[in-house]
Amino acid sequence: MLKRIHPGIAALVVQIVTILTVYLIILSQAFPGLSVFEWSLTQGLLAGLLSYFIRMPVWWVAIHLGFIPLVVVALAWNISSTWFLVFFLGLWLVYGKTYKTQVPLYLSSQRANQALESLLPGKERFSFVDLGSGCGGLLNNLARTHKNGQFHGIESAPLPFLISKLRSFLGVPNCKIVWGDFWQQDFSQYDVVYAYLSPVPMAALWEKAGKEMRPGSLLISNTFTIPGVVADESIKLDDFSNSTLYLWKI
Repeated sequence: MLKRIHPGIAALVVQIVTILTVYLIILSQAFPGLSVFEWSLTQGLLAGLLSYFIRMPVWWVAIHLGFIPLVVVALAWNISSTWFLVFFLGLWLVYGKTYKTQVPLYLSSQRANQALESLLPGKERFSFVDLGSGCGGLLNNLARTHKNGQFHGIESAPLPFLISKLRSFLGVPNCKIVWGDFWQQDFSQYDVVYAYLSPVPMAALWEKAGKEMRPGSLLISNTFTIPGVVADESIKLDDFSNSTLYLWKI
């Protein structure tokens, strides 16, 4: 049941439960000598432990450990609320709806670019789409080396989209970047679908690919596998994140 709950909702519940627990302990006056910061550390420890026991991802444990203590420190420093707004807007510009999609911004390495260059057709016409194309570096590089291909990118985060759009405008004519949600796109118009997402949407991606992609087309995932589906081929990239390309022939 916990796996069906959005991590953001689960995190909110963890914070509420542990804050109320600490509040009740304070009311009981069991430990009257603790400072506000010490109480915040207590709450952080409880939140971290609770998130660990309900098996939230490890980065959520770290977030819970430090969230309220950092809030207390920020309030003590009397930082202007304008900076928090600037910080929030900056995160939104870079990551967009990551809280909803659970897909952060990943940039494909040069090794991934080289591997894809060798996989794509050398002469015959083909179409290629990058699901969540980021800043567009991969697409522009492939479009320059494969004039016989039509390259499409779909991006929903504002700043990466603007950067990639500028790149494609100043780059090559066979590369097009659009703003949108790739879940709303029809995969049947592409010969190659490339994804560098996260573990969360991979099962749904496979379901969509099975319904829409044409026989003979190719689904490629950087790093993340499809649960219960063995890849037809895998290519070790030996890059900075020790990534692997996984290939499924439809």
